[in-house]
Amino acid sequence: MTALFVDEYPAEARLVKAAFLSSFIAFGIGALFGIIQAFHRTDIFRFIESDKYYTVLTGHGVFLVIAFTIFFLVGLYQWAVTDSLQRGPVDIRFTWLWYGLMAIGSFLAGIAILAGFLEQPPMVLGSELRANVLFTFYAPLQANPLYYIGLAVFLIGTWLAGIDWFRTWWAWRDENPGERIPLRTFMVLTTMIMFFLGSVGVIVAVLVFILPWSLEVTESLNPLLTRTLFWFFGHMIVYFWLLPAYLLWYTVLPKLSGGRLFSDPLARVVFILFVLLSTPVGIHHQYMDPGIAEGFKFIAMTNTMFLLLPSLLTAFTVVASMEHGARQRGGEGTFNWLRALPWRDPAFTGMALAGAVFAFGGFTGMVNAGMNINYLVHNALWIPGHIHTQVGTASALTFMAGSYWVVPQLTGNRLVGRQIALFQVVLWFVGIVFMTNSMYRAGLVGVPRRTAEPQYQGFDYNVGVGSMGELNAQLALGGTLLFISAMLFLGIMALTVFNTDSEPVVDGTLPPALSGPKDSPRVLDNLRLWFGIAFLLVVLAYALPLASIASDTGLFGQDIRPFPVSSEAVMYLEFGLEYVGALVT
Repeated sequence: MTALFVDEYPAEARLVKAAFLSSFIAFGIGALFGIIQAFHRTDIFRFIESDKYYTVLTGHGVFLVIAFTIFFLVGLYQWAVTDSLQRGPVDIRFTWLWYGLMAIGSFLAGIAILAGFLEQPPMVLGSELRANVLFTFYAPLQANPLYYIGLAVFLIGTWLAGIDWFRTWWAWRDENPGERIPLRTFMVLTTMIMFFLGSVGVIVAVLVFILPWSLEVTESLNPLLTRTLFWFFGHMIVYFWLLPAYLLWYTVLPKLSGGRLFSDPLARVVFILFVLLSTPVGIHHQYMDPGIAEGFKFIAMTNTMFLLLPSLLTAFTVVASMEHGARQRGGEGTFNWLRALPWRDPAFTGMALAGAVFAFGGFTGMVNAGMNINYLVHNALWIPGHIHTQVGTASALTFMAGSYWVVPQLTGNRLVGRQIALFQVVLWFVGIVFMTNSMYRAGLVGVPRRTAEPQYQGFDYNVGVGSMGELNAQLALGGTLLFISAMLFLGIMALTVFNTDSEPVVDGTLPPALSGPKDSPRVLDNLRLWFGIAFLLVVLAYALPLASIASDTGLFGQDIRPFPVSSEAVMYLEFGLEYVGALVT
C-alpha cells in the first residue's frame, strides 16, 4: 500500500490539519447561529431579542461563508499542491505565516462581531466594539474598525497562501522542465489567479474607503462606489468557495466511484473559464441599484449567462467519470449503472448529493441573473435559498463528505462511524430540501431576507399553495435537521482524529484520467495568457461603470455619514435607501 499523506509529508499534514480545525470551529459557530435565525424569524422560539438578530446574522455569514469555506480551501489546496507535485513548500515557515495571519484576522473580525451580544460593548479605536453590518457590510452601516482590520489581515493571509503555492510550483517546474502542470495544482493556481484578480475590488473598498471612514480619517464615502467594488469581488468569491468542491468532484469522486476522471483537458478548460468569466459579472447583483446605467446591467446579465458553460461541462465530465467507475464495478444498462455506485460510502454519497443540489441551484441562479425576473426575487428570501443550495450544500456538503476521505489521509486514523457519517450526509440533503423549498416559495410571494421581523402586523402574504405557517414550519424543520447534521459531522471528525485503532486506512493514491494532459494543447497551461485575457475582460466590464459612478457623486460621496446599526436601521436599509433618507430627516 502506498504511504499515506501524513507519512510522506508530516509537516504539511500538520498545517492542513490546523486549517481544517479552524474551518470546523467556524462551521460549528456558524451552524449554531443558523438554528437561532431559523427559529427567530419563524417565531417558533426566540433565544435573543430582535436587535441582537443582526449580530447573529452577521456572524452566520462571516463564520460560514468566509472562515469555514476559505480555511477549508487553503487546507485542501495545500494538500492538493503538495500531493500532486510530490514536494513540500519552498519554506514551511512562510506557509505557517499565512495561516497565522488568516487565523489572527478571523479572530479580530470574530471578536468585533461577537461583542455585539454585550449590552454595553467597550470602546475600541474610537467607537463601540460591534459589527452588525451583515456579510456584505454596505455603507452607510458602519462596523468598528477592528472588524475591517481583521478582514484585511485575513485577505493578506489568503494572498500569501496563493503566492506560496505559486512558489512551490515554480520550484517544481525548475526541477521538472517541460512537464505539464499536474491537474490538482493547475486547479489551485487558476483558482488563485481568479482570486487575485477578483479580490482587488474589496481590498480597495476596505483599505481606501471603508476603513479610513470608520477610523474617522475621512468624513464620508460613496455608498454606490463601495457597493460596486464589493460586488466586483462578491460574485467571484462564490466560485472561490465552489472550486474546492470542483477539485474534489474531478479528482476524488471518480476514484470513489471505482474508475477514473473522464477528461483531464475538459477539467482544465472549466477552470480557465472560471478565471475568465467569474469577475466581470458582479453588477448583476445590482440590478436594483440606481446610478448604474441599464446598459451596464444588461452586459453583466449577458456575461453571467456564459457561466452556464463551465457548469454544464462539469456535469458532463463528472457524471461520465461516475458512469465509467460504475461500469468498472459491473454496472450495466442505460441507467442501471447508477445502482453499481458505492452509495454506502459517505464520502461518495455526500459529494453526489451535493452535485445534484448544485445542478438545481444552477437553474435558480439563472432566475437571479435575468434582469426582469430578478426584480421579483431581489432582496427576498429566494436569494438565501439560492445561496444555501450553492454554498450551503454544493460547497459545504462536499467539504464534509470530502473530509471523510481526506482527514484519514492526514491523520492515519480510520474514519469512525461510517454508517453515522452516511446518515449525516443524507440528513443534510433532506434538511436543505425542506429549508430551501420554504425559502424559494416564500421569496416568490415577497417574504424579505435579512430581517428579524418578516411578518408585519395587519398584513398577510398571498401564498398560492400552502400557507405561511407551513412555510415557516418547513424552514424551521430544515434548519433543525441541518444543525443536527452539522453536530454529527463535527462529532465524527473529533472521534476520527482521536481514533488510534490499527485498522488500515484506504490508499489515497488518485488514478490518472482516461484522457490525460497530453491530449490537450499546451496553451491551456499558459497561465499568463489567461490572466491577461481575464484582466482585459474585467477592465472592459468595470472601467466605464466605476468611472461613471465616481464622476456623478465623487470618490467620497456627498456627506454620507455613518448610520447607527440597529434592527430598524438594517431593515430600512435593506428595503431601500429612500427609507434611510426618511429616517435620517
